[in-house]
Amino acid sequence: MTASTQTSKAPRWTSPGLRLLVGSECASLSGSAVSAVAIPTLAVLELHASTTQIAALAFLGQLPNAVVALPAGALSDRSPKRPQMICADVTAAVALVTIPAVAVGDMLTIGQLYAVAVVLGIAKNVHGSASISYLPVLVEPHLLQRANSRLGAASSVADSAGSNLGAALIGTVGAARSVIVDVLSYLVSAFLVWRIRTPEPTAPRPQGRRSLARDIREGLHYVAGQPTIRTVIAALSTLSFGLAIMNTYWAYYLLAVLKVTPAAFGLIMGVGGAGSLAGALFAPKIASRIGIGPTIIVGFAVSPLAQVPLLLAGPGLRWQTTLALVLAVQLFWATASGTSQRSLRQTLCDPRFQGRMQAASTTVTAGARPLAAAAAGALVLYLGVRTTLTVGALFQLVPVALLLLSPVRTMRDMPAPPRRTALPSTREGSS
Repeated sequence: MTASTQTSKAPRWTSPGLRLLVGSECASLSGSAVSAVAIPTLAVLELHASTTQIAALAFLGQLPNAVVALPAGALSDRSPKRPQMICADVTAAVALVTIPAVAVGDMLTIGQLYAVAVVLGIAKNVHGSASISYLPVLVEPHLLQRANSRLGAASSVADSAGSNLGAALIGTVGAARSVIVDVLSYLVSAFLVWRIRTPEPTAPRPQGRRSLARDIREGLHYVAGQPTIRTVIAALSTLSFGLAIMNTYWAYYLLAVLKVTPAAFGLIMGVGGAGSLAGALFAPKIASRIGIGPTIIVGFAVSPLAQVPLLLAGPGLRWQTTLALVLAVQLFWATASGTSQRSLRQTLCDPRFQGRMQAASTTVTAGARPLAAAAAGALVLYLGVRTTLTVGALFQLVPVALLLLSPVRTMRDMPAPPRRTALPSTREGSS
């Protein structure tokens, strides 16, 4: 039995709860995009941070993804999700408002930015784990693909708008005051989540006291026992590793080696963002046309192929145009594939493990990036930038092989969700 990827005649995309969730995600994401521009600007231009301090700020911002994701996922599975999302948003707003508050008295320090980065990272993990596992509560399984598509498209627009707004605000009111926009965005997000009235299924009360560590172990055991889910997560982590090797020197390669001007660099990124938006919008139609499995695999396969023009490129407008178009194609398929694989994992996952399943994916995917950055730094000392980029591109072939050897290869329709069992099943869809 399968659940068709086609949408029903009366989709619940128009449900108030789903609209409010999308509005919440867009509000917080657009505000975060402003802070993503403003906080580094504060560190570099106003606090005159060293390169080591800038690296530490970036590291601390990413650290919660590897450390907090698993506990946050377990928490989202054992407790109601809406209060967690609201508390996380309010916590993020309180942390951020300290920046303009102390900047007025010229007392801002790099240490405070470190602390804010850590708190923000924790809050985002708690909100993200609860949010992504709350989506299947708001829509039926066969509509997850459509809902994820609309959510991805709206997020792409919000992220792009936030980045442009951040750059404009910094030039007019300054970097510290610009952060107030992010504060307001988190409060708006919390208010919209508070307005959601869709009830959550009541989780069964466990016998005796259960530690968070036990819930985490149980979630990891569940994910390890699901062949398709664990293969997709493994493919995501290896793709992330290969891309992170390249991303470590991607901007440097374009700006320093290929002599791309900052304006052209921004244009290349803008064209790529348009491709990402299109991929989110067309993901359901692509999946219904060629199948959910092929959509996922093509998205992974396009990534290493898209690196070939980059490795062959030289200075000049013709190559810059080529790189912009190739990036748009790459991000189109990456977003379509990402929307599809996320919907697939949500559909196959037992509702009791949604948060922990996503947390496992976040942990291994985000955890691969610092290791890849370190590997790239070592490789470039011996092989040079172009060869290091080539190694990153070749590594992206590994996830394609993993998916071709998995059940994903033969999937055309979205599988039926598994029936709920008394204990975690060891095989997908078993009862």
